[in-house]
Amino acid sequence: QVQLVESGGGLVQAGGSLRLSCAASGYTFSINVMSWFRQAPGKEREFVAGISRSGGRTDYADSVKGRFTISRDNGENTVYLRMNSLKPEDTAVYYCAARVSTGISTIQYGYNYWGQGTQVTVAS
Repeated sequence: QVQLVESGGGLVQAGGSLRLSCAASGYTFSINVMSWFRQAPGKEREFVAGISRSGGRTDYADSVKGRFTISRDNGENTVYLRMNSLKPEDTAVYYCAARVSTGISTIQYGYNYWGQGTQVTVAS
């Protein structure tokens, strides 16, 4: 089993920045891909960004390209999401997800483990 714990969410003004962290524990050797998803009220959960085990491959949703950066520290079993130029439409609960299979999936059902989520609110 793998446990994921997110942190770093909060309230920020539009144009501001936040950095989310996701710490993994347990059988972390089984994890290949780690990603971030988000879910706004009344909307489906959507892919935000993903990163391969080595960090050599990343993928982003079009809506966050150029503003968000995903990175990981395998020594610390932690994945980060740096969010710049935040917009009110970025407001959502952000979830960390881990995938055993290789290849970055943009579909939530492709992930084996999930964190509990952290709220990000961007005020206009």
